[in-house]
Amino acid sequence: MEPKKLAGLLAFFVAIGMLIMLFLHNDFVGIIIIALLLFIGYSCCICD
Repeated sequence: MEPKKLAGLLAFFVAIGMLIMLFLHNDFVGIIIIALLLFIGYSCCICD
């Protein structure tokens, strides 16, 4: 697996973990970080 796709996959799963954390503690900064990591994960892994 090439490093760009691996970084995208890693960012995507970190965002999923933070989404789970969001249900425990609602924080605006968490929402911003989740959105950024989902965008990075999508752009690195899905879009070639």
